[in-house]
Amino acid sequence: MPHAFRTEHDFLGDKQIPADAYWGVHTARAVENFPISGTAISAMPELIRAFGYVKKAAVTANLRLGTIDEKRAFAIMHACDRLIAGGFHDQFVVDVIQGGAGTSTNMNANEVIANIALEKLGFEKGRYDVLHPNDQVNASQSTNDVYPTAVRLALWEGIDQLLGAMAVLRAGFEAKSEEFKSVLKIGRTQLQDAVPMTLGQEFSTYAVMMEEDEDRLREARALIQEINLGATAIGTGINAPAGYADLACSLLAEISGIPVVKAKNLVEATQDTGAFVQLSGVLKRVATKRSKTCNDLRLLSSGPQAGFGDIKLPARQAGSSIMPGKVNPVIPEVMNQVAFEVIGNDMTVTMASEAGQLQLNAFEPIMAWSLHKSIKHLSTACLTLQANCVAGIEANHELLARRVRESVTLVTALNPIIGYEKAALIAKTAMATGAPIDEVAQSLGILTREQVEALLVPELLTEPLRLQGN
Repeated sequence: MPHAFRTEHDFLGDKQIPADAYWGVHTARAVENFPISGTAISAMPELIRAFGYVKKAAVTANLRLGTIDEKRAFAIMHACDRLIAGGFHDQFVVDVIQGGAGTSTNMNANEVIANIALEKLGFEKGRYDVLHPNDQVNASQSTNDVYPTAVRLALWEGIDQLLGAMAVLRAGFEAKSEEFKSVLKIGRTQLQDAVPMTLGQEFSTYAVMMEEDEDRLREARALIQEINLGATAIGTGINAPAGYADLACSLLAEISGIPVVKAKNLVEATQDTGAFVQLSGVLKRVATKRSKTCNDLRLLSSGPQAGFGDIKLPARQAGSSIMPGKVNPVIPEVMNQVAFEVIGNDMTVTMASEAGQLQLNAFEPIMAWSLHKSIKHLSTACLTLQANCVAGIEANHELLARRVRESVTLVTALNPIIGYEKAALIAKTAMATGAPIDEVAQSLGILTREQVEALLVPELLTEPLRLQGN
């Protein structure tokens, strides 16, 4: 029977490692030291794949520069390809919240890659005399350039997913805007009746806001293309061969398909986390505006008898354990809660970036985790909002038409035709009597009911200049 454990050692001493584990002593110590969130970095598959890309680019550069022999280099490349393909992610067991600026994550990756490579070479796990996690897998590297580079690659992948989800939701709002383009309603400012508009105009704003945020997100994504791979410890490139930084960065772009570029100043890039702050701020913008949209959906659908009732949201589940038949706007509510989380994550990223000192920011793990959650949860929330809410929204046609006909605010749209004084008289009388505008206008001899009826069309009520031309 094989041994249940193998013995590995570091400068702190020997440690027993499960024989079937691909991670090693450095990972084991990190697991013991950081029992913080209970969530392992395996929860960030984009980050693990990113490490596969980074380590493959590094070993390829080392091979071309003569820093490693071909046999071990190819074994390491094989191991990286396995990570990129989604294998061995369960071996990334270090907590997402960790001290050490990401060193534990980097060592977890180094050890897993080393042991996969060792098996490829025909050796047992832990035979670091043959292929070492530090000497070969981490050659010409430091956590301080590998970790932030991998984080940027992972964020790029996540942002792509978020942009796709946002486009789906935007298309949903655009479809509703078209569907409701002829549905008249009363707009509201400060929760008070304002002037007529169409429900389509109202929904078009949600689509436009989505498109604007997609543009801002692409701008923020462009900032994370700049990487410091080759900087090693603090940006000076110590322990890396001449030409390594340029070669490794170009290889990473080629291997990953992500257009990363080497930073102009590697010392600056190693300590600067401004791109993370910028991205987090844009994510907060996205979250804030989606939350505002969901506030609107909740208000517009409030009721069904004592609320606004302009629209009907699809019923998704029973809304109360005590009130039979009650249905709540649970899908907008979950988007609201995701927004609250993202806004809080932005503060975490802000404080972590501010806390950086001298040549390195030690708090990138919490930034990576916060940004990952913000991107992931916004992505899934956008898709959920579209599929489980927006796609099924219906207009309350009868109620909206009655409100337009009865609304005193309709007189604002009549100003260009009858003048302010007559419009004010109609409004005052309607408010006092409770009678509809068309009846009041006719009783005062200002407009016939037929004339008012002819004005109750979207093209006239929502385009004052055209109405004035009549």
